[in-house]
Amino acid sequence: MRPVTGKVLERESLHSSLDSPVMGSINFLNEVMGRFPDAISFAPGAPHTAFFDEIDIPRHLARYRRHLEEERGLTSAQVDRLLYQYGPSRGLINGLVAQALRADQGIDVPEDSVVVTVGCQEAILLVLRALFTSPRDLLAVVNPCFVGLSGAANLLGIDTVPVDDTEEGLDFAQLDEVCRRARESGSRIRAMYVAPDFSNPSGSRLGLEARHRLLATAEREDFLLLEDNAYAFTTTDESSLPPLKALPGGERVVHLGTFAKTCMPGARVGYVVADQPVRRASGGTGLLADELATVKSMVTVNTSPISQAVIGGILLEHRGSVAEAARAKGELYQRNLRVLLDALDRHLGAGTGTPAGVSWNRPSGGFFVRLRLTVPADEPLLQRSAEEFGVLWTPMSHFYIGSGGDHQLRLACSYLDPEQIEEGVRRLARFLRAVCP
Repeated sequence: MRPVTGKVLERESLHSSLDSPVMGSINFLNEVMGRFPDAISFAPGAPHTAFFDEIDIPRHLARYRRHLEEERGLTSAQVDRLLYQYGPSRGLINGLVAQALRADQGIDVPEDSVVVTVGCQEAILLVLRALFTSPRDLLAVVNPCFVGLSGAANLLGIDTVPVDDTEEGLDFAQLDEVCRRARESGSRIRAMYVAPDFSNPSGSRLGLEARHRLLATAEREDFLLLEDNAYAFTTTDESSLPPLKALPGGERVVHLGTFAKTCMPGARVGYVVADQPVRRASGGTGLLADELATVKSMVTVNTSPISQAVIGGILLEHRGSVAEAARAKGELYQRNLRVLLDALDRHLGAGTGTPAGVSWNRPSGGFFVRLRLTVPADEPLLQRSAEEFGVLWTPMSHFYIGSGGDHQLRLACSYLDPEQIEEGVRRLARFLRAVCP
């Protein structure tokens, strides 16, 4: 350790959000994975590396350049300036994103309602910063919740209110009660974050009736819905459901998306669809997207034009369709999920000697399965799992607003091959038989 010299900052003098457990959860998991490189890890919900070989950045860039020159009429010098210089905060590939949303998901919005962001994480941060203006503004979240959302809210000082994700689905009675209590206290639910398709971390999915009911609740209680659409592409064609944004009442939905899972994670390109009109005090109206672009200009200035061009080239190579670009990926993740659920049945199911009380949900898509234990699934237990049994997972308590999830863990199957999943579950079964009464 280097000797302490110069100005010393007191930890207590830094922003209070840094003390939140959620802020250290990702660093903790990365540290554990680094210490146990030979362990099979069900911890990272990262895209599989099998598709990296098909990424050809020079080819994707060349395809997007041809689009700009042949379809947009730009000269070669103009294309160079567009790609090599700082770009507009709103983005370059907004038209392609809007086209893909229209073709793939039935979301029909103008391209000026799209802001291209540095991953979906920036989209979340921009939306929260723009919408939440008062301590009385509350953010409802489905609990357990994606740490990127709860962490961003924490950084911005936004109070979150949990609504439970139960075995029967979203607890609408609790949502109604949350709204009532907010009104009575002089506050309001300003927005609610929801991932309707195979959410991170629980793998839950909202059925069609629940989607309509949620939109009706948002209308009645006058709040916006922040829809995170990261995992919808992993469903099968016959079981696909329309996103909230495409349903009646979708004008209350701010739609968040990413190309990390469908195209290329390293490009760090996401987007937000914010077509809500904004009436200005000076007269006239604009779109919420305009305001988000203004906020973005003070956060990241613009999303890398080169990264956008790579994603644009991939979309153009697949006739402007994200669904076509992601089809093989979705099939791989469906396969991995089937392998994981089958392995859990064989190694942890009835007749295997697994203690009673160990159970898991059965998502039909996504990256994640939630496992329930009879003992606390905390960090010391994870340490023992890694040291003695060579298998890693994520404590679900990291994802809960307030307390909760103490006896649950998350298994992510996206990053692994079938043989690793099989061996990982075999190790997990030995571990659970050793630690669960």
